[in-house]
Amino acid sequence: MPANPDRVILSAAPETVSDTIYARPRCRASATRQRGPFRPELWRNAREREGVRLAPHAFRLADVLVLWAVSLALLIDRAPALATAPFSLAAPIAAATVVALAVLKRLDAYAFHRPRAVHRHLGLAATAALAGGLIAWGLAAVVGAARPESGPASLAAAWTVAAGLALGATHLVYAGLAERWRQGGLLTPSIVIVGATRDAEALIRRAVQSRDLAVLGVFDDRADRGPEPVAGVPVLGDSDALLTHRLSAHVDRIAIAVPASAQARLRELVGKLSGLPTDVTLLLDPRTSSDLESAYRRLALPAFAPLTPPDPARRAFAKRVQDLVIAGTALVLLSPLLAIVALAVCLDSPGPIFFRQRRHGFNQEQFLVWKFRSMRQEAADASAARQVTAGDDRVTRVGRIIRATSLDELPQLFNVLSGEMSLVGPRPHAVGMKTGETESARLVADYARRHRLKPGLTGWAAVHGSRGPLHSAAEVQRRIKLDIEYIERQSFWLDLKIMVLTVPVLLGDRRAVR
Repeated sequence: MPANPDRVILSAAPETVSDTIYARPRCRASATRQRGPFRPELWRNAREREGVRLAPHAFRLADVLVLWAVSLALLIDRAPALATAPFSLAAPIAAATVVALAVLKRLDAYAFHRPRAVHRHLGLAATAALAGGLIAWGLAAVVGAARPESGPASLAAAWTVAAGLALGATHLVYAGLAERWRQGGLLTPSIVIVGATRDAEALIRRAVQSRDLAVLGVFDDRADRGPEPVAGVPVLGDSDALLTHRLSAHVDRIAIAVPASAQARLRELVGKLSGLPTDVTLLLDPRTSSDLESAYRRLALPAFAPLTPPDPARRAFAKRVQDLVIAGTALVLLSPLLAIVALAVCLDSPGPIFFRQRRHGFNQEQFLVWKFRSMRQEAADASAARQVTAGDDRVTRVGRIIRATSLDELPQLFNVLSGEMSLVGPRPHAVGMKTGETESARLVADYARRHRLKPGLTGWAAVHGSRGPLHSAAEVQRRIKLDIEYIERQSFWLDLKIMVLTVPVLLGDRRAVR
């Protein structure tokens, strides 16, 4: 074993380090040879961590429902008194619920990114319940003086006890889930570093020490000279290699560790990497340990952050709830239609009912998209090397109908429910899709920016006529422009507008080749 244990990031025997970094252990024994946040079995793609990042909002919504359920149960239990004095009973309980929720947020009760002892979780729940109870007691003292027979003070006491027990139980569940996610690597941000410099080495050593940031690899434009691993982390290629590297789906942030004096090189790197769907951070010559610590903390922002700042996470949470509610309802209502289409596909030509194709999703993650099969099985084109044209002989009779009406896309509702897609977003393009003889991704510099959001069943580009195959560079550029415009404007209400517009748009271009 080397003298410096910090350099032992991955087991390199008998394979090389660069080989080991991609290998997922096949047994428990092989996993024990890895260290800290660098273990491949703990890598999670950005979409999985995105889902966990929204958990605080789900937890807070659950607390809202729990507290209102407690309040409603107590009021129903006092139905006779409620009928004679509704305000004197309902007002203190409603105020207590609002105050308890506000206290939980104020105390960062939903910030599970750091381990927190069980008694602290219970203490936060008790504090919130007690604060709400005191407010209820105060209001009860006012309204109870006028209507003592309604018993608002006893109701406030009962609410305090019931709310404290309910919140204690829910927050223990939240803590258990957070610990499970922590052990699985979902709460550890993953980064790559551009620049094999001393600053990069210092950052990696700090990550090894704290174990709350995973450095997956280093990219350096001197890679052709075969630089040594940086503090045990391998150099995986130059900055151009990062643009298409298969590691990118696991990366939350890119850190550029290039000297500030190299202004031209910095501008070139920022321009090159800004088109990726991953945030780029500059690590500019930290001169003291406090400078390095500050830079490290910016990079190690938890994947499971508190509810502030709220706007981006709140929009993402609202979008996910929207997807689950509408996609779940649509599957139930459309199940007879899905069965009819599946039967028609089965009777029309031999082969499977469904067609699966690998496509790019959130943060360039690859996933399998589901569709009803619309081509002859032997002519299926999983790589989208040849786009569909008018009168394409590969398309079956039923396939022409379901493609013209977009019924072949309906199985993607399952992709939406699983979190791989959204109802609204940039349409997922096939991996390696070509426009003419050129890969589409090479025709537009900002192509990867369309992966900053999950792909959608429909989207801003779709309702503006950019649907189906892309046959020229101009068509690719127009679609990417529309996709980026949507990403910059995305909101709950814009998504609803696009969904409403989708049906008439589809009916208006029934003859378009899709």
